[in-house]
Amino acid sequence: MAENTENKIGLLASTSLVVGNMIGAGIFLVPAAMAAYGSIGLLGWLFAAVGTFFVARVFSNLSMLLPSVTGGPYAYTHNGFGDFAGFIVAWGYWLSNVTAIAVITISLVSALSTFFPILDHNKIVAVFTGLGFIWLVTWINNRGIKTSGNVQLVSTIAKLVPLLVISVGGLFFIRPANFHPFNSSGTSAFEAISATAAITMYSFLGIECGTIPAGSVKDPAKTIPKATMIGLLITTLVYVLGSISIMGIIPAASLKHSATPYADAAVVMFGHGAGYWASAGVALASFGALNGWTLIQGQMPYAIAKDRLFPPIFSRLNKRQAPYAAIIISSVFASMLMMMNFSKGLVEQFKFLSLLTTLCTLIPYLFCAAAYIIIKYEKEHLKTGGWVSAIVVASLAFAYSLWAVAGSGQDVVYYGFLLLMGGIPFYVWIAYKKRFSKEV
Repeated sequence: MAENTENKIGLLASTSLVVGNMIGAGIFLVPAAMAAYGSIGLLGWLFAAVGTFFVARVFSNLSMLLPSVTGGPYAYTHNGFGDFAGFIVAWGYWLSNVTAIAVITISLVSALSTFFPILDHNKIVAVFTGLGFIWLVTWINNRGIKTSGNVQLVSTIAKLVPLLVISVGGLFFIRPANFHPFNSSGTSAFEAISATAAITMYSFLGIECGTIPAGSVKDPAKTIPKATMIGLLITTLVYVLGSISIMGIIPAASLKHSATPYADAAVVMFGHGAGYWASAGVALASFGALNGWTLIQGQMPYAIAKDRLFPPIFSRLNKRQAPYAAIIISSVFASMLMMMNFSKGLVEQFKFLSLLTTLCTLIPYLFCAAAYIIIKYEKEHLKTGGWVSAIVVASLAFAYSLWAVAGSGQDVVYYGFLLLMGGIPFYVWIAYKKRFSKEV
């Protein structure tokens, strides 16, 4: 029987989901954060990219072993370790998605304030602008994954253009003297590379996004692995070339104090008017990420609800096969969190919560690396070979993810653990209802 591809996305849209969700507004500030370490920070990018490569290989291989299973990290953890581990991963990941939507929306409003100064001075206008974008992408994603995939593809291309102009074009404006000193951190090379890799690794979060809507992807066993690895390649090239260009154009003494490094590089390259391009790039990057993560925040709880580990309302689909209830409920929570940032007394709490979301995204990488070996054995029973490479890939992905979790900081790990454990009462209630309904 021929596959019904009417409401499914292909390689381009899947790749744009990976790239679009990885390249958010944060990338525009990373070069300034790394400037204090010197050009050795470029090795930090490469270290993070290599570590992420092994994580990407784990997700690519899992998508071939379980090609049509929606939910990505949740589905793989659930298949490998059962209900409880699957629920904990999904619970934390869903919370991180909702908070990410709020953070991205704030970045989008901030970028637009360059063109509309009222957004910087009037909180009410800023809040309603943010709400407008959240509910615009909610409407887009409720029109089906084909529509949201097309929007993601267009927005990703639009955000890549200004980034590539600076990343590639900037290579012709480099001054070699700006790369000296190589290590200005005052620490050893190993410590400097570790520190810069810790800064950059968060820019690779989202590598798993191609696996999450697997049930809505054409030929997922081939499409998802390709989209994941191509997405990683594109993102790494943009990150590394962008950092080389900006470090080569702007002296480190100035760069480390820059709030808009891409804009400053654009001014050197094209004149003062070009600074607006960078703000437009931030806005485009934020909108693309907002659309992509909204797609994810619907697909993840939908997958959990189908396994009866979330309230059944999250599994409802509209006529376009979009999990409308999951998307709408998630957007309600994201709207509430976004408004928190504009309340003076809640800003610090919101910032800390956004740090916790990073941890809740990293934890699934650990579980999936471990689950990969279990699922591979269950599916192939040592018959096809390749076990040495599988163990090496899983081990390196696990080690890198564990290092990333440790690099989040003691407080973040502690409170992140409490946040994840906060889902246990919810799980107990869900598990009781699930078991009771079976007995009845």
